[in-house]
Amino acid sequence: MCKVIAITNQKGGCAKTNVTVNLGIGLAREGKKVALIDNDAQGSLTASLGYEEPDELNITLANIMMNVINDEENEPEYGFLQHEEGVSFIPANVELSGLEISLINVISRETILRSYIETIRDQYDYILIDCAPSLGMLTINALVAADAVIIPVPAAYLPVKGLVQLLKTISMVKRRLNRKLQIEGILITMADFRTNFAKDISAKLYEAYDSTIGIFKTYIPQSVRAAECGAEGISIYKHDPNGNAADAYHRLTLEVLSHEN
Repeated sequence: MCKVIAITNQKGGCAKTNVTVNLGIGLAREGKKVALIDNDAQGSLTASLGYEEPDELNITLANIMMNVINDEENEPEYGFLQHEEGVSFIPANVELSGLEISLINVISRETILRSYIETIRDQYDYILIDCAPSLGMLTINALVAADAVIIPVPAAYLPVKGLVQLLKTISMVKRRLNRKLQIEGILITMADFRTNFAKDISAKLYEAYDSTIGIFKTYIPQSVRAAECGAEGISIYKHDPNGNAADAYHRLTLEVLSHEN
């Protein structure tokens, strides 16, 4: 059974793309067949997987979703690119912004991405969706398509404060559009527990959400090496295999796999 996971937070700078790349490649390293979907017009995931100029790509998620809107068939491998570390991915670029505006006038506009994913999900064990830093129609599409949500949250005040609105949106989608949607967990990212501030923020997160939503036991540490990966177009496992960040992402991968049981 394929599991579709949306990785989302409406705040930027939460390491959503790093989580998508390194969790996806981590799952592939564990023998899973994995597809990644770049659902952000900024093309951050696409750039992080080695395509430095996403706007030059001819086929992206925008083309695929437009085919669904126009009731045209997408061939199974249409739009997919392959990464050297064993994952397939659908890229995105600025054309996705125009498509999001077009969705306003589309019937069942919240379900376009789900309609597409239903045609490919039997080919994969995991499909990870890297969402835009917003709660717009593209993010709603990802939540409607997903089985589960991972919410990366830096150990900082403003992203934690913004969680309330995100959780309300997820709850609304679950009630009205996707009853199977579950929150996989809150993932603490960019954590530097040498500081009291990070410790305090994390303690508040655990107090507020661990008993109701769940927080991953693994946290992702603040890491310059992890930040460098995007420029190299590779994962942390290849860029710094013996570092703390690689170890953290490996443990996160095993934790996600443990949720299968």
